[in-house]
Amino acid sequence: MSTDDSDRYRAPALDKGLDIYELLAETDGTLSQAEIAKALGRTPNEIYRMLDRLVRREYIRRTPEDRYEITLKMFELVHARPPLRRLVSQAIPLLQHVAQEAGQSCHIVVFDRDAAVVVAQVDAPSYWSLAVRVGTRLKLTSTGSGLVFLAFSTAENRALMLKGAGETMSAEIEGQLEAIRRDGYTITPSEQIAGVTNVSAPVIGPLGSVMAVITSPYTERLDRTITDDRDRTLKLVREAAASLSKGRADI
Repeated sequence: MSTDDSDRYRAPALDKGLDIYELLAETDGTLSQAEIAKALGRTPNEIYRMLDRLVRREYIRRTPEDRYEITLKMFELVHARPPLRRLVSQAIPLLQHVAQEAGQSCHIVVFDRDAAVVVAQVDAPSYWSLAVRVGTRLKLTSTGSGLVFLAFSTAENRALMLKGAGETMSAEIEGQLEAIRRDGYTITPSEQIAGVTNVSAPVIGPLGSVMAVITSPYTERLDRTITDDRDRTLKLVREAAASLSKGRADI
């Protein structure tokens, strides 16, 4: 398309909104209305209504100090339902394999609307099973799945995720995140249920970011004599996450 054709189909209001959003997306921290206007070569009055609409539609947020920053809404839209359905359909056979071979339940979690959310779950094959219900919203700083999301996020995205979830990180948790990044998984004692260990591994998307986490809430079985049972569960969880990262549902 030529420059003339491009100009013919311009939408000035849309361009203005996209300019604001792209500026905030490329900026560390927050910007005031005056700073946004100056960066875009516009007056504060020119962008006031557009800022108001973007805030009301939750693409950006206004801080108590009257400054602006982007939210995770665009991220959520990019990972909306059709891709999620594909992810779940590919994950189910892998989760079933883990559950069958490990004798443990397992689930897959995505990040959605300021929380880690369980989107699929498979019970252990035995007559009893400890499982997390589909739709459960998990804390970021006190669950295996949440810690994996934080560990493999950029510093900017991590700050946004924590702010949206209303959580903060201690120095101890920051140390945990370094270990998770180094090892590529986490084995974390549950902070909710005694005797449960969360075994979690990331599902890596095409662009190198974590698009999901597979977790098995491991419980020690007294009727099993396998000495390396937890390590075997970890191996199965990591294999499932790696297979899903490659976009294939075969083991």
